[in-house]
Amino acid sequence: MASLDISPDEFLRLAERITKLTADYLTSLDSRPVFPPTSGVESERLFRTALPEKGSGAEALAALNDVLQNSRAPSSRFFGYVLGSGEPVAALADLLASVLNQNVTAWRSGPAAVSIEQTVIGWLAKAVGCAGFTGSLTGGGSSANLMGLTMAREARMPVNEAGFSGVGQGTVYASEQVHMSIAKSMAVLGLGRKSLRLIPTDRQFRLIPSELEAAIQHDRSAGKIPVAIVACAGATNTGAIDPLLEIAAIARRQDVWLHIDGAYGALAAIAAPHKFDGLDLADSLSLDPHKWLYQPLDCGCLLYRDQRHAQRTFSYSGDYTKVLSLDPIEGFAFFEESLELSRRFRALKLWLSLRYHGLAAFRESIRKDLDHAQRLASAIQIHPEFELMAAVELSAVCFRYKGRLLPEQQLDALNAAILRRVVQRGRVYTSNATLRGKFCLRACVVNHRTTESDIDSVLPEVLAAAAEVEP
Repeated sequence: MASLDISPDEFLRLAERITKLTADYLTSLDSRPVFPPTSGVESERLFRTALPEKGSGAEALAALNDVLQNSRAPSSRFFGYVLGSGEPVAALADLLASVLNQNVTAWRSGPAAVSIEQTVIGWLAKAVGCAGFTGSLTGGGSSANLMGLTMAREARMPVNEAGFSGVGQGTVYASEQVHMSIAKSMAVLGLGRKSLRLIPTDRQFRLIPSELEAAIQHDRSAGKIPVAIVACAGATNTGAIDPLLEIAAIARRQDVWLHIDGAYGALAAIAAPHKFDGLDLADSLSLDPHKWLYQPLDCGCLLYRDQRHAQRTFSYSGDYTKVLSLDPIEGFAFFEESLELSRRFRALKLWLSLRYHGLAAFRESIRKDLDHAQRLASAIQIHPEFELMAAVELSAVCFRYKGRLLPEQQLDALNAAILRRVVQRGRVYTSNATLRGKFCLRACVVNHRTTESDIDSVLPEVLAAAAEVEP
């Protein structure tokens, strides 16, 4: 009879093979294409296989080479999306977390894990200027935003017990640049996407406070219930930071919950706190350590000012989860403050990574990312064939290739073709954004491996791709 048990010696042999494979991969990152030379047909051929009835033992590890060869490399020239670079010390901690297999749902189910997560939450809050906030780690910014808005809904129009019958239409306010997770949250919460009021932005893509307050007053006079304002502390497309102090003042005057979506940008407050005045005025705040603390996926975070709101929103336990201890430490349960019951040990990698490197090392790496973005923006501004499409507030740089004087529609199509070719070439990886109806190339620097020479390679790559696709 086959057994799932393996001996400690066999585990060590497997671990050594995987560790060697991983170390070799990290050594060769610079020479690997950022995007693999593969196709959908090829990936299906390699990995869409029949379920084996009998295992192949250690021979199964041979297929890991195919995984490496067909994966996007987290190299220094990856500038797509807003995705951290996978700090290696944290990755090693993830192995231990998986072996320990703690369900970080309550102290009684994972004493060390719960204490470590609470410690890390305190560290993060203090690091971004929100000392005293509490919270929990999440799968990412989307789930943190959902939880934050759930708390807002319950604080301003409680429906957990009686449902929506007769309570009125709740509205949420955010800029036109708000992350797609907010509209998704509106649907999940039953508020409806049409109840998300998108407020106009200024020339720097920041929410206009006067437009916000007018929209709240209009809705309230129409009998609607203003539930929450979502302010961006680093909009996904451009890195724009909404005027947080002014928005917080409106939230107080209008008695509306203030949730700040800081999943992309708020951790940059570690290196540039002056950019984030007002962050500590939020009722809730999302962060993503798997972005600007370079942690392996997944590692999001929700911070909030008042723990009672989280408990009022999420506390509902069956007998099988009831906490019997009256001790304030041993009786603690994350499931009373979170959507999740089963929760993995996300905090271990962040805890070990911060202890190993120290906050100063992360501050310096974030500062370099900010400087790299300014370097690229400066190069774009002096190059006659490129156009900078938005101010560079953080590390997202939106630009496009102008080439010959083409009609706007042709420029959009040309830049889309250039983007596809840049990715196919595999030397750098950029993404895209659409700003004021114009298709842009977008390079976002959230990578502890990136150097000035990597930044200087972006425009030559785009020019080379343009030469290959321009009619």
